[in-house]
Amino acid sequence: TAKRLFSTSHSSVDSKEMKKFQPLAHKWWDEEGEYSALHSMNDIRVPFIRDTLLSMSSNYHLGNPLSGVKILDVGCGGGLLSEPLGRLGASVTGIDPLEDNIRTADQHKSFDPVLAKRIQYKSSSLEEIVEESVETFDVIVASEVVEHVADLEMFIKCCSQVLKPEGSLFITTINKTQLSYVLGIVVAEKIMGIVPEGTHEWEKFVPPKELERLLESNGFSVKTVNGMLYNPLSGSWSWVESTSVNYAMHAVKSAARGWSNPTDALSEMEKKPSSAMTGTAV
Repeated sequence: TAKRLFSTSHSSVDSKEMKKFQPLAHKWWDEEGEYSALHSMNDIRVPFIRDTLLSMSSNYHLGNPLSGVKILDVGCGGGLLSEPLGRLGASVTGIDPLEDNIRTADQHKSFDPVLAKRIQYKSSSLEEIVEESVETFDVIVASEVVEHVADLEMFIKCCSQVLKPEGSLFITTINKTQLSYVLGIVVAEKIMGIVPEGTHEWEKFVPPKELERLLESNGFSVKTVNGMLYNPLSGSWSWVESTSVNYAMHAVKSAARGWSNPTDALSEMEKKPSSAMTGTAV
């Protein structure tokens, strides 16, 4: 059953998304280019992940605070988030459905022998690794990914399946509000060109309450929801009280909840024909 569900009819990759991001695959590490806002987002998302994990652990490794932590970076793109997590000592697996993104990520990590040992990349969708990765990871990061997902509940079920009990899930995404449409699409894409036009679809943006509901109904406990704001003039991100545009969420998987094996989860997913993950982290 599991193998049958991984057939092409259940592929998580949307060809339109692939075509959209293909021309940008070689531009991930241009800090002044199309992904400049993701580069600067590291200034707040990396400490958020690091400090949250350290607050939950009594084991501190000076110089390598995340040593021994297995992290799955879903929609890793060119490795912009995988690399700083690897530098903190984590063992990182980055997955992305676009092979050119993985080639870019692999090439960039090869410049640092330490990172080359700590990070591995795979051209894969999330559900394609479920069968081989049941309760494998301590942490999942899905940064700027869920707004590109076709079936969000299936995506979250897959996250739960590959995450260890009491493991952490970190998500950053865009709220579905009038303000997010104006700032996230009209200003960011059409006026200022901060991200390429057509990157986002407002209909796919996810309100925090909806994301919380889906997480909690699938065995997660939401611990933190923080608002984020990008300043296009300074090119920097900051934490804010309002979640009306961008936000970050941290959730923990229940110790008792979870599917006993991949086919249990996938039999549930079979009821939904639409795919989980359509694209890459943007």
